[in-house]
Amino acid sequence: MLKERARTVAYWIWTADVLLTAAAFVLAWYFRSHLAPKLFPGLFPTELYPLSRYLGLLALIVPIWTVLLLTREAYTSRRLVSMAAETWHVLQVVGLGILTLAATGWLLRLDFLSRPFLALFAGLNLAFLLAEKLALRLMARHFRRRGFNFRTLLIVGLNVRSAEVASIIEKHPHWGLKILGFVAPNRDAPLEFSGLPVLGAGEDLPRILQDEVVDEVFFVLSRRQLDEFEDAILLCSELGIRSRVALFFPHLKARVLLEELEGIPLLTFTTVPASPFPLFLKHLGDLVISFAGLVILSPLLALIALVVKLTSRGPVLFVQERCGLNGRRFRLHKFRTMVPDAEARRAEVEHLNQVNGHAFKASDDPRITGIGRLLRRFSLDELPQLFNILKGDMSLVGPRPPIPDEVSQYQRWQRRRLSMKPGLTGLWQVSGRADLEDFDRWIRLDLSYIDQWSPWLDLKILLKTIPAVLSGRGAA
Repeated sequence: MLKERARTVAYWIWTADVLLTAAAFVLAWYFRSHLAPKLFPGLFPTELYPLSRYLGLLALIVPIWTVLLLTREAYTSRRLVSMAAETWHVLQVVGLGILTLAATGWLLRLDFLSRPFLALFAGLNLAFLLAEKLALRLMARHFRRRGFNFRTLLIVGLNVRSAEVASIIEKHPHWGLKILGFVAPNRDAPLEFSGLPVLGAGEDLPRILQDEVVDEVFFVLSRRQLDEFEDAILLCSELGIRSRVALFFPHLKARVLLEELEGIPLLTFTTVPASPFPLFLKHLGDLVISFAGLVILSPLLALIALVVKLTSRGPVLFVQERCGLNGRRFRLHKFRTMVPDAEARRAEVEHLNQVNGHAFKASDDPRITGIGRLLRRFSLDELPQLFNILKGDMSLVGPRPPIPDEVSQYQRWQRRRLSMKPGLTGLWQVSGRADLEDFDRWIRLDLSYIDQWSPWLDLKILLKTIPAVLSGRGAA
């Protein structure tokens, strides 16, 4: 019955999402077509095409928005999700949806799909969906504080962690969770724990579940005790009662995910982004932008190659082995900016190194050629790495690609920077690489990127890279 009610609520919320998105679409058309030309005739001198020409797009918008909302688990229980997280999810849905719609309009040459219209639609859609989520949240809080729309739960385990879980739940009454009491791992237990009754021992759980109205059971046990309660977890499953297992690894920094391998549940610990859809967008962006960049910049690439060849002897490209994802070796390509025997002369310039770690950087390196210094200043020597991105060895944005010798000297915590593909640009670039003389800070910037990664962070870094490169601030 509870599951059926949850499905019904999810259906009505989805219906509201669709109707509000459609309303935002129509209002955006009306404002741009009728109000904007009157209010801002200088900016919007003409009206749009009739609404009938736009309505067909709703058949595209509804499934796109539905898929995006489903990927953000918009129709599962939101009791434990904060409004800040809800806002971020809605921002992602609207942002990715608008980008998808704009890309579709560009590919199909839908000339009536203007940028002001899309911006208005995005703003209204965002406002409507956030208002809906806030209204639902406030309404749920109102009913829960009055004893409606709550779920009852048991906490199995008597320890510091179970007391902490109970305290957290009681501090958030708007979640609508009511703790009936604790269940002790064994008979040797007090009658009360953390201000709540102890209803019995583990062997009493079948009786307690039969006598009490229980919606959820939280198992907060040590890993050794958890093995002893496997039958209890199976019992909850048989009775249709949701069970949650709290796992505690005090020193673990990784995200915890639950995945399946042919029906076998896998508990996954990862410090790198794991959401498939955002990662797919990152990979797709790498392919599209690197290919387009190579096509558009091909005259510039040819000109640079010619200048490098005419101004110094040696090959046009500098090819060096670097370490990519999880230490995979690949051949990185750059325009040559140094004399041909630069690697052989490395020992001669070690004293010029400005980085206090395993990397090497010297602003007055005598091995750099005249044209090489100009290419480095504006990062033009990095452009051949678009081939590495197209091949899949690198990404547009990511950690700095290290050489194997540098990696061999890493401390254990530094190796985590290899957990994402290296990038053509990154936080180290837009932070002004010329000012970064602390090797550990380079590493921490890369790790910060990995920990905070999102498509929006990539976009932000790409936008910051342009002025950094044009001004020469991002130069190596």
